[in-house]
Amino acid sequence: MANKLVIVESPAKAKTIGKFLGRGYKVEASQGHVRDLPKSQIGVDVDNNFEPKYITIRGRGEILSRIRKEARSASKIYLATDPDREGEAISWHLANVLGIDEKDPCRIEFHEVTSKAVKAAVKSPRTIDMDLVNAQQARRVLDRLVGYKISPILWQKVKKGLSAGRVQSVATKIICDREAEIEAFIPEEYWTLDTTFTLDKAKVAAHYTGEGEQKAELKAREDAEAVIARCEGASFTVTGIKRSERRRQPAAPFTTSNLQQEASRKLGFSTQKTMQIAQQLYEGVELQGEGSQGLVTYIRTDSTRIADEAVEAVRALILDSYGEDYLPEKPNTYKTRKSAQDAHEAIRPTVVERRPETVKASLSRDQFRLYKLIYDRFVSSQMTPAIYDTLAADIDASTGPRFHFSGQKLRFPGFTVVYVESQDDAQEEVENASLPDLTEGMAAQRGDMDPEQHFTQPPPRYTEASLVRTLEELGIGRPSTYSPTISTITGRRGYIAKENKRLIPTELGRIVNDLMCKNFPDIVDVAFTAGMEEELDEVEAGQMEWKKIVSDFYGPFERDLEKAEASIEKVSIEDQVSDIPCEKCGAMMVYKMSRYGRFLACPNFPACRHTLALPNNIGVKCPKCGGELLERISRKGRKFYGCEKYPDCDFVSWDRPVNDKCPVCGSYMVLKRGAKDTVYHVCANETCRHKVQVETPASDDGEN
Repeated sequence: MANKLVIVESPAKAKTIGKFLGRGYKVEASQGHVRDLPKSQIGVDVDNNFEPKYITIRGRGEILSRIRKEARSASKIYLATDPDREGEAISWHLANVLGIDEKDPCRIEFHEVTSKAVKAAVKSPRTIDMDLVNAQQARRVLDRLVGYKISPILWQKVKKGLSAGRVQSVATKIICDREAEIEAFIPEEYWTLDTTFTLDKAKVAAHYTGEGEQKAELKAREDAEAVIARCEGASFTVTGIKRSERRRQPAAPFTTSNLQQEASRKLGFSTQKTMQIAQQLYEGVELQGEGSQGLVTYIRTDSTRIADEAVEAVRALILDSYGEDYLPEKPNTYKTRKSAQDAHEAIRPTVVERRPETVKASLSRDQFRLYKLIYDRFVSSQMTPAIYDTLAADIDASTGPRFHFSGQKLRFPGFTVVYVESQDDAQEEVENASLPDLTEGMAAQRGDMDPEQHFTQPPPRYTEASLVRTLEELGIGRPSTYSPTISTITGRRGYIAKENKRLIPTELGRIVNDLMCKNFPDIVDVAFTAGMEEELDEVEAGQMEWKKIVSDFYGPFERDLEKAEASIEKVSIEDQVSDIPCEKCGAMMVYKMSRYGRFLACPNFPACRHTLALPNNIGVKCPKCGGELLERISRKGRKFYGCEKYPDCDFVSWDRPVNDKCPVCGSYMVLKRGAKDTVYHVCANETCRHKVQVETPASDDGEN
């Protein structure tokens, strides 16, 4: 009897699914798209209603030959590509190549790679959803028109190798706009005035807020000193006591963007690394005693919805592991963003009974850390809130100045026993071990007053996490686009550089952004791009014809192209000269950008090809002189750590130093890794070598 043929995208998924289905099935992998628009030409016939021209992708011929051979002898063909627009389009292309009738129920869809889900999908095939396919075609054609029409202008007017894209151009503009805000920002001086008060047996820290009910700001030292003078000899009384209860709700289970943000904050992962590892967890990992298993549900989603059976399973686990106090009466539900497609569940473990610790031995270090993040977030999302007792009070001077105290104490931990969400650029909440017993009219004894000068700060530069959040909030792109967009502008194109995990526009990025803003305002307009995403959603819903979107866009775009070609002048980009001489020829080296970031190169290229990696500050002080330690690369390509003050300071270490001091001998300590990804801080003193096992900080992950 002939086998039934199942076609998936990746070999890893093919291996996992093949074990689930067993004999009678043959599983092949297409390895992504098999057909696409040609690279050598635009591939869209603008004079024939924007008809796309698809060809077999170079290198896919052998794969297609193997799939065709298996298809000829198969009794049934199932197309099991990913459950999204891109996956639907891949199935459509495969159906065309294999001659499958469009009315044939050949498409199967599952949102987790588990035996139950795959076997259920095989029992209920459907026809290919052409609305999903057309939404993908519209995006692909729009992106091709923008890229292949604008890029030649950039090559001619700026330099070869550049590109423009609908989403990448908006992302670049967002980062450039933030940098302009920072450069235009004028800091303003202000002062704070803090003091401690003794109240009966308790001490509290309070800060100056104004005069009685009137708020006041301290804009100069003189203002602070005037308040201090008024407090000399004054008596102080407690007033305005407010006691309350605060409930902190758990965060929703992960969407794609939330996962990328939290993995960046907690694990130090780039968006690209997060998606690579998440894909591995989704497609299947070889578990000891279980074989290949998909550990998480589909990873490209903007929904916080959870399947009923998954909710029941996690509630049973919470009750069994933590008790009824940690289980809410009804399951927690979360609102999904208005712009969300809500096509899939939130990202969650496929089997909640499969705790991270039980599969740790089968996972790589990074797979374990990401799986634990997803697992803990999901479990905590269905737990009770944390409850805090809060206390706030004013402390008034008899001469008028008012000081304010506030504190909170954790009464019940709730979901925080499992997981607490991180925040960008947010201060940690301070919890008090105990709250003082205050009464109205209680006398307070003032301690020393501490005036401190501050200056207002500009808005922070974007991190990958905060950029993803901004793109999502603005409706730019969709879950599958965030990672490739950031990879494009920070890597291949060199428009954006990373410094201490912050995104900074390069000179090239600024030039291209200025050119795009002046000549193609719609392409970089946030509202226009977000509106385009909504129209693509309407195509997916069957409410709009995909070629009409392209036609409506192309008319104005073509006019902008004609104006740009006539008006844009040639741009000259000068290399930034460093203060480091070339070791080979003595010329002062210049800064260059590659897909891996900035580096130093000899300006006499190609006569001299000498290059240097830029030193990376690791945030640790030199144990010898107190300077900053830099990560450097030796002539043989080996990483080492040296002092920024070289040659005045000759400290060097092959192992990465850390800020901890050895508790035994006082020497500096270095980072070492042991078996099964255990991490230690080890004393660098050869006669001591004391070691302490530690949790790995995010900065040690290599995603700086």
